[in-house]
Amino acid sequence: MHYRLALIGFGGVARALVEILRNKGNELPQKDGLELSVVAVSDLRLGMAEDPDGLDLAALVDLPNEPGALAAFSGGRAEPDNEAVIKRSTADIVVEATFTNPETGEPALSHCRWALESGKHLVTSNKGPVALAAAELTKKAEAKGLAFSYEGTVMSGTPVIRTAEQCLAGCHIAGFRGILNGTANFVLGQVETGMSFDDAIALAQSRGYAEADPTADIGGSDVLMKVLILARALFDQAVEASAVPCQGITGLSEAEVRAAKAEGHRWKLLGQGSVAPDGHVALEVAPIMLPDSDPLASIEGPTNALTLDTDLLGPVTVSGPGAGRIETGFALLADILAIHAQSQPPRYRQ
Repeated sequence: MHYRLALIGFGGVARALVEILRNKGNELPQKDGLELSVVAVSDLRLGMAEDPDGLDLAALVDLPNEPGALAAFSGGRAEPDNEAVIKRSTADIVVEATFTNPETGEPALSHCRWALESGKHLVTSNKGPVALAAAELTKKAEAKGLAFSYEGTVMSGTPVIRTAEQCLAGCHIAGFRGILNGTANFVLGQVETGMSFDDAIALAQSRGYAEADPTADIGGSDVLMKVLILARALFDQAVEASAVPCQGITGLSEAEVRAAKAEGHRWKLLGQGSVAPDGHVALEVAPIMLPDSDPLASIEGPTNALTLDTDLLGPVTVSGPGAGRIETGFALLADILAIHAQSQPPRYRQ
């Protein structure tokens, strides 16, 4: 089966997806029975390009990061038109990967609405529209028999949502807690070794773990968005961000972090949630001091981990990369592969 993709936003994550398709595209028809082509790209800075027969993937991977660069493609333009590309393109799947305001979800939220309203499957790595409007978008998708997938919004390429929905489908999940921001975890680890918070943040930035403005990472708002997404995915509950207590690691002192380590404990920034039998959901983001015996205490560096509290298996922990362009690009591919899998008849052993 052949799926045509429209990429909205062409920063590091979308470019990583194209890089993966270029490098592994020949394996997909043999392994998964599908072909993928990119028929449109629109980016605020780079412009736009469309080709119903498929854009050259190698040329997209090597595209200069310069204003209007997509105009060099046949039929390309220096000015983007995200709405037109989403609504009129021949794409089957819209891949939404723009820079987005986490408070409003825009412009990604509008892109998501346009995609579903125009009859296209939707995958996104954007936390904003999922945290703020997952129920609305899911309803739109279901009404039209479309897929709406967002695995990469929580732990990048590490599959926590799909693990819960598929691998743990027979379990009741009553709670979760996890390390959902690798930057904060890396910073705390460096402070334990004697580095100052400022120097640890600068080191995280130099290694690509932290943005130029690390406020969302160390202040807790990034974890808050992920906790809201998990509440929707695991508990089928929409919770307002204002109802969730949220603290980052900025209130911790370097002395506190080092003293805990010396006493056999470690500070971790955790996002956690639980659902009561009556359906009441409690969510929280806060730094918690864990004993060394806690499985989450051993999570080092920019790694993420999430423990799911299940009735049949007890605590199940999933751990892996929580950020990175290739990792998040893989999450987009995994969502696309899931759309394909859902369209295929079941396969049984002979």
